[in-house]
Amino acid sequence: MKSRGIALTTLLVLGPVAATAQGELNLYNWGDYINPAVLERFTEETGIEITLDTYGSNEEMLAKIQAGATGYDIVFPSVHMHDIMYQLGLLAETGIGSHPDFTNIDPQFVRAKTDPEADYCLPYAWGNVGIVYNKEQAGEVDSWKDFFALGDDGKKIILLDDLRETIGIGHIMNGTSVNSTDEAEVEAAAEYVLQRIDAVSAFSYDSIPLVTSGDVAAAHWYVGANIFVAENPDILGYVIPEEGATMYQEDMCVLDSAPNMENAIKFLEFYLQPEIAALNVEQQMNGTPNIPAQDLIPEEIASNPTIYPPQDVLENLQLFEDLGRDLQLYNREWTRIKTAQ
Repeated sequence: MKSRGIALTTLLVLGPVAATAQGELNLYNWGDYINPAVLERFTEETGIEITLDTYGSNEEMLAKIQAGATGYDIVFPSVHMHDIMYQLGLLAETGIGSHPDFTNIDPQFVRAKTDPEADYCLPYAWGNVGIVYNKEQAGEVDSWKDFFALGDDGKKIILLDDLRETIGIGHIMNGTSVNSTDEAEVEAAAEYVLQRIDAVSAFSYDSIPLVTSGDVAAAHWYVGANIFVAENPDILGYVIPEEGATMYQEDMCVLDSAPNMENAIKFLEFYLQPEIAALNVEQQMNGTPNIPAQDLIPEEIASNPTIYPPQDVLENLQLFEDLGRDLQLYNREWTRIKTAQ
């Protein structure tokens, strides 16, 4: 999926560590998806040194864990991957939902079907997936229709290299659920993309530099694009398409194999503090499930309707669910899309 924050160009910050010393904690997170200041604060308060390794998709993270990667304590799966990892027996029961400060968490973000009491994981962050565009190249962009029209006009556009996000656009435009397991609906969603494949210059996560330079008119990307919009307000814009979009939520989970289990639980408890959650939002520009943290977020973020959408827009965002064996329908259609490009 994805970079939720700055970019996926950072493939490695610090490598995974297999040591089990008392003063260590090893995180495995989406690329640049946590404010370094949060990690520094934790180390200052606890003396626990943190190492961070990064991944680009839920599938990449799961494959590495299943292949036997050792040394990681905490991972940050999307909700549907939280459910998958629970079913695979990969998660530790932390009891975080029983912590006194868990009352800070908005109950609507305890979404994992396998973890309804948050006995395992802590809701971490949420956001939407829309369109980042170059104002000079693209003009005004309000919808997926506008986005694909750019390609028809000879402008370059980029889609995410993510089967569910990209096929999800077809579902949204066809009025079907991004979690559909109806074979005909999945084929039709993929066909929507295939019919516009000639306009797509690439499937990529690393599109922000190209949109900023004007080499690409617009790209399918995450709400974290607002970081770059803030830096280049005359050049870039970000929009949640009016037809609807997907949203994501990541949870903070401790692995059952964590070598530093006690330190990992301390980090979950640390992140329950409103000022810490707000500190992460300040740099990441995404949503937080921590209710009191929302009063500490800078006004320019809290009032940005693409970061904190109004309720009617929020209700038009779809969250991915675990499809189990039916994911093979999407894998098949994704192969068809990628080979047609």
